[in-house]
Amino acid sequence: MSDVISLPLLSVPDLVVLPGMVVPVELDGDARPVIEAAQAGSEERLLLAPRLSDRYPTHGVIATVEQVGRLPGGARAAVLRAGERVRIGSGVPGTGAALWVEAETVDEGPVTEHVRELAEEYKRVVVAILQRRNAWQVIDTVQQVKDPSQLADMAGYAPYLTDEQKRELLETPDIEARLSRVLEWAREHFAELDVTEKIQNDVREGMDKRQREFLLREQLAAIRKELGEDEPEGADDYRTRVESADLPEKVREAALREVGKLERASDQSPESGWIRTWLDTVLDLPWNVRTEDSTDIAGAREILDADHHGLDDVKDRIVEYLAVRSRRAERGMEVVGGRGSGAVLALVGPPGVGKTSLGESVARTLGRKFVRVSLGGVRDEAEIRGHRRTYVGALPGRIVRAISEAGSMNPVVLLDEIDKVGADYRGDPAAALLEVLDPAQNHTFRDHYLEVDLDLSDVLFLATANVADTIPAPLYDRMEVVTLDGYTEEDKVAIARTHLLPRQLSRAALSEDEVSVSDEALRQMAGEYTREAGVRQLERAIAKVLRKVATRLASTDAALVAVDGDNLRDFLGRPRFLPESAERTAVPGVATGLAVTGTGGDVLFIEATSMEGERGLTLTGQLGDVMKESAQIALSYLRSHGAEHGVDAESLDRALHLHVPAGAVPKDGPSAGVTMVTALSSLASGRPVRSDVGMTGEVTLNGRVLPIGGVKQKLLAAQRAGLKTVFIPQRNEPDLDDVPAEVLEQLDVRPVADVGEILALALEPVETSAPADSVQTAVA
Repeated sequence: MSDVISLPLLSVPDLVVLPGMVVPVELDGDARPVIEAAQAGSEERLLLAPRLSDRYPTHGVIATVEQVGRLPGGARAAVLRAGERVRIGSGVPGTGAALWVEAETVDEGPVTEHVRELAEEYKRVVVAILQRRNAWQVIDTVQQVKDPSQLADMAGYAPYLTDEQKRELLETPDIEARLSRVLEWAREHFAELDVTEKIQNDVREGMDKRQREFLLREQLAAIRKELGEDEPEGADDYRTRVESADLPEKVREAALREVGKLERASDQSPESGWIRTWLDTVLDLPWNVRTEDSTDIAGAREILDADHHGLDDVKDRIVEYLAVRSRRAERGMEVVGGRGSGAVLALVGPPGVGKTSLGESVARTLGRKFVRVSLGGVRDEAEIRGHRRTYVGALPGRIVRAISEAGSMNPVVLLDEIDKVGADYRGDPAAALLEVLDPAQNHTFRDHYLEVDLDLSDVLFLATANVADTIPAPLYDRMEVVTLDGYTEEDKVAIARTHLLPRQLSRAALSEDEVSVSDEALRQMAGEYTREAGVRQLERAIAKVLRKVATRLASTDAALVAVDGDNLRDFLGRPRFLPESAERTAVPGVATGLAVTGTGGDVLFIEATSMEGERGLTLTGQLGDVMKESAQIALSYLRSHGAEHGVDAESLDRALHLHVPAGAVPKDGPSAGVTMVTALSSLASGRPVRSDVGMTGEVTLNGRVLPIGGVKQKLLAAQRAGLKTVFIPQRNEPDLDDVPAEVLEQLDVRPVADVGEILALALEPVETSAPADSVQTAVA
């Protein structure tokens, strides 16, 4: 049965007090009469309830006055301790000015096992919340509470509960219902704490990282300042650099747009790094920097003659370019960035003739910067045009990098080994070079990385190649080809004396007082120890000689070592190359032809033999389709016209075998027809071919000799091989103008229109010939 008592009522605004709580109450005009009425009683008790704006309070707590005093601010207050929960009844008469009401105690229900489980669960959640706040003293207090009702009412201290929730607890006497509600609210708050803590940790980590980076940047800036290497890196610094740089207007606009992006981007954004790299690349390019060309025509020719022996065609072309350039400047026609003002020269020739070194001489002649771009083995189009900036590790192409390296917009750029450019799934670099080398397009060359127009019209491009056949036709059409066919023996001796020997003396740490090399020794090195169009092997032979000289000087007391033709074998051993035409053509069926390879001109021996067996022609020696057809044409011609030249056609109705030695080397080309006719004629007639005769040309079924290419290289090869007479097609007679005079003096070059002229002069007379039936196979 509930007890009913009469107590003065104190309604407190904005405060809900639950049983067990201790709270201070300021003694204002409403609270003072109630406190005085409570103190008048023996137990100093009163009824404490929240003040509600919409209704009369239904529940409260019985509170005891613990102490009356002053707050830190000076106001008077009373400390009240809340006791049991009661239900507020109607008003009753009482003493003093306070409002007295009836208070009825309430039943909180039994403490069941389920209630204890709820209490334990609630305690665990509350402890977890308090651990987040490091409130260890409060945790100890909570752990000591055993009464489930008291534990539930301790929620009155919880800051995360609203006054409405606390009033709901005050008005809920049933202990199980109260524990269920506070447990639900505690779990919701704990979940909120998890989210809040995660957000705070993320924010804290970001702030810590930024603070750490800021501190490191400040320290780095201080270190650079102390070292005198202070380099501004901020967006403001880039804007200043762009505005102060000498850039074309469109390039400046593009750079300022990128600076704007950099200003809006975060320092931690990957895009800011890409923008900085792009801006550095653009600012490093010499957009308006140009070197002044030399206009001394005579001086330019002297420089070219001093650097290179021979090569008159190339020298004439460079001097012509310089002369035209000078006249354009004198007449005010030289417009920077003018369309088509550049030149593209392709130097085609065998290895070792000086194509690459010629580029440096051209740059020195013009007074320009020189940059070499090696294209051998390049298969990626991006190597020429650059990568898109969206790719990781993107870079501009080799052309842009060459301009940046040169430091001017009109350098001499040497595109080395342009004939060895490949193509695969990544694109065709040769196709990308079309825009670079086309004078009508390269004034607006656009690199994929820069994405701004770059004017290449003032760049002098020089391309080098060993053979012109492998250069793509559209690319070949955009270049002015200058052929370097090789050097004569006298040229090689002059080059060795002027350039190679002094360079190798310096590398071997020798002086002219310690070693002397005669011209005869150099001539033997060029003719008997090396056989090439260029001079690379010759320089290696000179280096070998000087190494042995250095060894002899170190091991003996000799002060001077003389190298001449008599003792050259002591340094280089036996000669590697000796005239072999006489030996190879000593028997019938062997003729000496001339061919062009990737290393220059060379002699080509064609052997023929016959044997008993079924009529037919066997071809060996890795011959291509063109040479196989030439052999069939040669045989058909002799079978139909052999009688005109004293050849018995019936002798060719046997099993014939035509062989071109060096069978491991593929051979093809339309220049061996007359040689095959001569070899088969020699076989059929039993008359050997003259050992000092060489020939080149294609033949028709009627015996006409068709023109061929590479006349100069072939004649140089004939001169190196020791031949005396060379037959060429009559329609190639204009090509003799390009052949050095000293070669024409040593060779008897005879243009012919019909193969019969060759057979009449190339074969030995009948009286000195061996009988036809004694002809056997020619041994290489």
